[in-house]
Amino acid sequence: MTLWVGILVGVVALLIGVALGFFIARKYMMSYLKKNPPINEQMLRMMMMQMGMKPSQKKINQMMKAMNNQAK
Repeated sequence: MTLWVGILVGVVALLIGVALGFFIARKYMMSYLKKNPPINEQMLRMMMMQMGMKPSQKKINQMMKAMNNQAK
C-alpha cells in the first residue's frame, strides 16, 4: 500500500510541477514580448528614417526577409 501512495504522490507532484512550470514560462514570455516586441515593417521604416535613409518598400521588404531568414 505504501508503494502505491508513493507512486501517486510522485505523479501528482509531477503534474503540479509541469502545470506550474507552464504558467511561469508563459508569464515570463508575455513580459519579455511586452518589453521587447518583434520588429515589424513600421518599426523598420522608423529606424531607417531616424538613420537618415529614405525607406523604399523594396528595401524594407529585403530587410524584413533577411531578418526572418536570420531568425530561422
